[in-house]
Amino acid sequence: MINIKESLCTLGILDINAGSSTGQVSYTSSNIIHSYSPVDGKLIGSVSVTNLEEYEKIIQTATSAFKYWRNVPAPKRGEIVRQYGEKLRKYKQPLGELVSYEMGKSLQEGLGEVQEMIDICDFAVGLSRQLNGLTMHSERPGHRMYEQYHPLGVVGIISAFNFPVAVWNWNTALAWICGDVCIWKASEKTPLCAIACQNIWTEVAKENNLPEGISCIINGDFKVGELITNDDRVPLISATGSTRMGRIVGAVVAERFGKSLLELGGNNAIIITPDADLEITIIGALFGAVGTCGQRCTSTRRLIVHESLYDEVKTKLSKAYTQLKIGNPLDENNHVGPLIDKNAVNMYLEAIEKAKKEGGHVLVKGEVLDGPEYESGCYVKPVIIEAENNFDIVQDETFAPILYLIKYSSLKEAIEMQNGVKQGLSSAIMTNNLREAEKFLSASGSDCGIANVNIGTSGAEIGGAFGGEKETGGGRESGSDAWKIYMRRQTNTINYTSDLPLAQGIKFDL
Repeated sequence: MINIKESLCTLGILDINAGSSTGQVSYTSSNIIHSYSPVDGKLIGSVSVTNLEEYEKIIQTATSAFKYWRNVPAPKRGEIVRQYGEKLRKYKQPLGELVSYEMGKSLQEGLGEVQEMIDICDFAVGLSRQLNGLTMHSERPGHRMYEQYHPLGVVGIISAFNFPVAVWNWNTALAWICGDVCIWKASEKTPLCAIACQNIWTEVAKENNLPEGISCIINGDFKVGELITNDDRVPLISATGSTRMGRIVGAVVAERFGKSLLELGGNNAIIITPDADLEITIIGALFGAVGTCGQRCTSTRRLIVHESLYDEVKTKLSKAYTQLKIGNPLDENNHVGPLIDKNAVNMYLEAIEKAKKEGGHVLVKGEVLDGPEYESGCYVKPVIIEAENNFDIVQDETFAPILYLIKYSSLKEAIEMQNGVKQGLSSAIMTNNLREAEKFLSASGSDCGIANVNIGTSGAEIGGAFGGEKETGGGRESGSDAWKIYMRRQTNTINYTSDLPLAQGIKFDL
């Protein structure tokens, strides 16, 4: 059996932890937030809230650290990230257990999230030697042009509770090799994960005699987040969370002409065509809908099924739902863990009632579980509801294991349904028909940032740029050329002659 206290000790988690840190230097205020596990409702630990005085010390330290870090050659910055990745390998088990215990996702998902951290570190190490610009020909004789990318500065990262470590590291690994320093405001629902990651970073920083401020953390509610979003000393804010939060952050940062990387809501669908392999389809839909108890931004919310398969899919999926084991996520025999807190439970119940009022038919009923294994009050049964795509509740994202089953007759209709929501993160089509697959991936197909064939909507793979369109925010993280957002682009023109030809033939005779 997992000893969570032992894991906390290994990660340096105390009963009360300093919530403000520049590395080896930490600050503790009198204001405290408590982290309770949704697994069993027990207090895991407490974290001090960052006040204005502490924040000012942190931003000044980070600004100073940037002046040092930007001058370290990129491959050497990559070496530091490589070492951090090695530390994550060392601490993978206890950190994965903490993620599972503090957030409520299954242990395998917790370990998988740490593996994503390791993978992005590996990716960033290689990338540190590939921050390439372009060389261009000039129209002026004796001139040449090129472009290059320079470090941006202090990067502010606001992360969500559902991926309490991976999303932060997607940003930091790339920002660090780009020459930036980072200030992380973690979710107040999972603050101990941030403490653990900072403790691991501190080991690397100490071993390499790095200055304070390359990795910083602040903690608290949205008011603490406002400190970095309003600060013009922070040129980039990377924010993951709700669409509502993104609207506020995007507007505030734009007002001061800063840059935003927004990863917001998802309302993801799988289209199931007559040519689908139902065996993999049911598995993909099931995991997409109930994995992380439906609390992924890429969770499957809608299943758009061809009328010829509708009854068969309905029957098979409903049967699969009856086999789900709900309980302690640290027990690998369980498939579904808890929601993050009782507020999430209330939203789950409200969504079901709204669907019913709009005419939805509940196929697999939901309920809040109680009893000796469910003391936290956060365990719920995954739900399947037959619905229409235009229902108000279907149009909204509910962070819970609620799957809407929708019928279609033509592929054109299915794609219109898929695209007929305000969010545009992840999408998938299940088909063995090449024409259907290519149509779905074409300009007239899915309008999402992620479009998959014969694989579900949930999850992200390091190497591809992760993010979505429309109210998802348009940001891209992790792979491809996502690194460019952490840098500033500069175009250079060099004259290697003794003449200075002017544009449009203008001459000055001096």
